Amino acid sequence: MTPLLLVLVAVAGGVGAALRFVSDGLVAARSRLPIPLGTLLVNVTGSFVLGLVTGLASGGVVDSRTAAVLGTGMMGGYTTFSTASVETVRLLRAGRSRLAVVNALGMLVVSVGAAALGLQLGRIP
Repeated sequence: MTPLLLVLVAVAGGVGAALRFVSDGLVAARSRLPIPLGTLLVNVTGSFVLGLVTGLASGGVVDSRTAAVLGTGMMGGYTTFSTASVETVRLLRAGRSRLAVVNALGMLVVSVGAAALGLQLGRIP
């Protein structure tokens, strides 16, 4: 790993975090649903993009440095397992245990499905 690659991953992580902040805020301001829809959106879209980048890298379409910057950096900063976890606990503490289970399992299933789709699409020649 070169110092330049480390800096690029860090910068991309900051860009991803800013994108998450804006995206989540825009969705949360417009959503009336009791689940944290903004977090779901960023985790699903981030999982898809990471799967796509990983698939493209495994096929040699994208080099490993670009995959590190976009995948580890940008999508690592964009997606947020910790926020999803805290939001699920908040739902539990608010007495909304069914909604908490739907939030946690739904986020996991849909995000993993999005990652699988991205990987599949990234591997198509």
